[in-house]
Amino acid sequence: MNFNRIYNNSRSVSNNLIRNFSIGKCENTEIKSKPKTAILMLNMGGPTKVEQVGDYLLRIMTDRDMMQLPIQSKLGPWIAKRRTPEVMKKYSEIGGGSPILKWSNLQGELMTEELDKISPETGPHKHYVAFRYADPLTDVTLQQLEADEIEHTVIFSQYPQYSCATSGSSFNAIWNYYKNRDLPKNMKLSIIDRWPTHPLLARTFAEKITEQLNQFDEKIKKDVLILFSAHSIPLKNLNRGDPYPSEVAASVHMVMQELNYSNPYHLVWQSKVGPLPWLGPFTDEAIRGYVKQGKKHFIIVPIAFVNEHIETLHELDIEYCDELAHELKIDKIRRAAAPNDHPLFIKGLADIVKIHLHSKIPVSRKFETRCPHCVNKNCYSSKIWFSENCRL
Repeated sequence: MNFNRIYNNSRSVSNNLIRNFSIGKCENTEIKSKPKTAILMLNMGGPTKVEQVGDYLLRIMTDRDMMQLPIQSKLGPWIAKRRTPEVMKKYSEIGGGSPILKWSNLQGELMTEELDKISPETGPHKHYVAFRYADPLTDVTLQQLEADEIEHTVIFSQYPQYSCATSGSSFNAIWNYYKNRDLPKNMKLSIIDRWPTHPLLARTFAEKITEQLNQFDEKIKKDVLILFSAHSIPLKNLNRGDPYPSEVAASVHMVMQELNYSNPYHLVWQSKVGPLPWLGPFTDEAIRGYVKQGKKHFIIVPIAFVNEHIETLHELDIEYCDELAHELKIDKIRRAAAPNDHPLFIKGLADIVKIHLHSKIPVSRKFETRCPHCVNKNCYSSKIWFSENCRL
């Protein structure tokens, strides 16, 4: 079976290409001038070592912004403990930990280098990583920002498409840190909450897809089915009005426009957890369905992920492109890489920040608007706090 294990498990977790960064700065390298503008990169994060998996899952399962469980204070820890051995095994199979921190730091370093060139008036710029469920945790990074006496912090969600359970939870974590503290008097805050249709994001994915299409014979290339795979959400979240599915679909159409709609394609959903109904069709079930229809050639695209992690390296590469493809006797299935450090993507990140810094719009009106059936009191309080405290 010829399948695409991206960069040999992201080039063995990129150990030969990515330098080890501490929070926001390269080890053994001095910052020559005090940073003026911080880019705070929000993401879910992932355990860098297998032994950190239990704590990582515990934080997820007890976060009511991420999911709402009955008697969550008891059920959440029980689920986390029960799932830990299985998830530890998966991390072991992709090299012993998540590469998301290394990718995030590399992206941040390259982005701020570009920002210093294209927006010198707001520099020097420095990136910081704030993860929701793994080190560096959000509160720790906020303390570092304060210690560095940053003048302006741009809170930059690394989820291109906004979801209340992911982006929303990360913003709520910042609000939760400051709700009983005063903001540093010398520091301004502003927000980039979503960017699903940025042209350079679309071009990056289009190039990643083209790289994989070129691995197919010319006679079948135009018939290769492109499956855009994104993390699913519970249907109850969708029915409350979560904007995530529509924003993912917008990203898909931007990418296909870049490709001049050259191939058949469909949007599918992965990573369902628990017994509740989730948004489908699910990626593995869609592959099964298309094989029954006679489809034999596929490319999977992680349209909602900006760097490699467990859901690309294990779920897509191992579970689908390897094991499922072997079971279904698929002729050829490949996986487009996440944006990672693609030059177009880095330019896109810098462009998004530059446009924001010069926009005079510290918080988008969309961010200030709650879902029509929102029941999350944290969301209500958080959005009010950001509206009152963000400025450019």
